[in-house]
Amino acid sequence: MENQKSSSSLKAVVAVLAILLVGSLIYIFKMTSDADTVKTELKTTLTEKETVMKDLQELKSTYDAAISENTSMSDELILERDKVVNLMSDLSKSKGDVASLSRYRSQFNALQGNMKVLMAENDNLKKANTTLTVQRDSTRVVLGESKKYNEALVGQNEELTKAVEIGSKLTVLNTRGSAFKLRSSGKQIETDKASRADVLRVNFTIAENAIAKSGEKTYYVQVIDSKNNVLGDKKTENFGENTLTYSFLTNVKYENKTIQVSEDLRGKDFAKGTYFINIFDRDVLVSKTSFVLR
Repeated sequence: MENQKSSSSLKAVVAVLAILLVGSLIYIFKMTSDADTVKTELKTTLTEKETVMKDLQELKSTYDAAISENTSMSDELILERDKVVNLMSDLSKSKGDVASLSRYRSQFNALQGNMKVLMAENDNLKKANTTLTVQRDSTRVVLGESKKYNEALVGQNEELTKAVEIGSKLTVLNTRGSAFKLRSSGKQIETDKASRADVLRVNFTIAENAIAKSGEKTYYVQVIDSKNNVLGDKKTENFGENTLTYSFLTNVKYENKTIQVSEDLRGKDFAKGTYFINIFDRDVLVSKTSFVLR
């Protein structure tokens, strides 16, 4: 009977131990499972934190590249880039729990949405600037070509004006000097002896010129003897800074056709030697010649 009690007690103890063992095994299994779950969740949160940080860095790089292009939207881009930098700073300091990571991910998504809108506007602005640049360059080319063309025309006009001015000047030809003796009958006999000369004659021709201005022309005639004396009236005319002493002047009615001019200069006691005749249009020498009296 006593052995029966001992056996029953032993069985009861074994049963209790068995129950305790099973409970311990269940507890250990649960603790292990919980630990694995915690490890998995921790690993997941760390991975998510790294992912969000990487996404934010890429977002910042996109803004940096756009800002470096220095468009008129640079201020707006800088403002958004600074928001990204601040969020990166907050994320790096966070513990990385699920709730905070979810919040950071939401903020990133919002910033990414803003970025897409700003990048689209920036791209449109760049395209518009490119179009304006092309148009401006095209305009410059056209203006440059027009300027060259106008300069060429101005040059041609100036050359034409000079050509017309030169072409419209009258040409004095065949200037000749000679001496004559006057007889009492009025007859004039040409001579080359100074002692016989009573008159010095100046002849010259004005050539035909269709584009010259017609009308009365005045020429100043200067006759200088062998002693360097100006003969005749010895009048003086000022032309700006130039002064001209002349023997006489002759007025010619010019009608764009060739005309012969002849003028006499009376005198006496003409000196022997070389005489010089100069024809002036105002203060410009247009013809000259010389002759000798012996």
